[in-house]
Amino acid sequence: MKTSLYASLLLAGMLSPPAFAQTASSDGYVLDKVVQVSRHGVRPPTESNEKLLTRVTQRQWPTWLVPLGNLTGHGYTGAVEMGRYRGQVLRTAGLIPKGCPDARQLLVHASPLQRTKATAQALLDGMFPGCGFQPTYVAGEQDALFQANEMPFAALDPAKAKAQILKALGGSVEAAQERYKPFEEKLREVACLPAADCPYGKQPWVLEENAKGRFSIKGLSAGANMGEVFRLEYSQGLPLDKVAFGNARTPAEVSSLMVLTKAKYDFLNDIPYIASRGASELMNQISLELKQGTAFASKDPQGAPPDVPLMLLVAHDTNISYLRTMLGFGWKLGDYLENNIPPVGTLQFERYKEVKTGDYFLRIAFEAQSMDQIRNLTRLDGAQTPLKGDFASAKDCRKTSVGLLCPLKEALVKVDQNIDPTALTPYSFQ
Repeated sequence: MKTSLYASLLLAGMLSPPAFAQTASSDGYVLDKVVQVSRHGVRPPTESNEKLLTRVTQRQWPTWLVPLGNLTGHGYTGAVEMGRYRGQVLRTAGLIPKGCPDARQLLVHASPLQRTKATAQALLDGMFPGCGFQPTYVAGEQDALFQANEMPFAALDPAKAKAQILKALGGSVEAAQERYKPFEEKLREVACLPAADCPYGKQPWVLEENAKGRFSIKGLSAGANMGEVFRLEYSQGLPLDKVAFGNARTPAEVSSLMVLTKAKYDFLNDIPYIASRGASELMNQISLELKQGTAFASKDPQGAPPDVPLMLLVAHDTNISYLRTMLGFGWKLGDYLENNIPPVGTLQFERYKEVKTGDYFLRIAFEAQSMDQIRNLTRLDGAQTPLKGDFASAKDCRKTSVGLLCPLKEALVKVDQNIDPTALTPYSFQ
């Protein structure tokens, strides 16, 4: 059973879309469809991460005022602001009308965890204040769009996955740990009290496979989680003497403690085979949505999403890292490390139509608030915009007033190239 904005609005009266004019950009492009995949907002560490970090550092970590893993009030407010800003951008472009859209203009679907559902609600409240919309989500804890990497239909071939992980590691786990030893030592100095018998950094890294055929690197996980928690502490607005135990007072200093966080993604998430297995279902639904209403549209035996101007999916950094890897898209934004996915960071697929020719183009971009914008709950406007990077998804892309636009046909080849048809399952948003 799903709680569905799309379905509830249909039942509410099958309203006709209000009349409003799509607005062409100064150089003649009209935005006519957007699919965006957003990470959830600021949260405390999950319960398992909290236990791990407490054990390996032998010290008390900051106390949060919400259950571990849940969206914080600060995180909700930051997501509302990102939603307000995106709504303003999309209204200015004429994609959505002023006021409350009807069922044919919006589909919002969230991963079924509290932090993703609450972030989806925050984005809706920011985009459409007073409309009372609620996101779609499945009952239970697993949705094939977002938790495919934990479900049998997208199971890995362990030997193939392990081979690609070892290649990313540079041949061996031991060699990789030796390269990253200085960063482990830095985290040990930050997180361990001098006189304590602190086990962090003393454990050899070990590549492990769990019962579901997924891999982790024991020993690396603690340092990776530590860096992410330090970033969350800063983003949450904790006093600076509590962020990384007083050792990270600027965004750059926070990012310097996230090198092992990036390493975990480099070695376990940003692996072509693993990404393709874990996000083909999600990428396929994105592709089907982008094709609707064009000559490239086709029926899919697995099911297709409703044809709406705005499709908003609220997910996890794992999902976005898989999609990024499948596309071959990389970014470096502000003080964040390369390819970092901050809270409410959003992968955007924007379809444009050129007025004079009727040709379609696709803009693929990643957009995120800076660390200080999240910490300070900065109002986003013309003077304070989010960080963003565009992706050249095809040859003959054009620099335009709305971003880097690539011919839709060629861009869709890039979108579809790593979808694994054996890692798909029937799906419906109804």
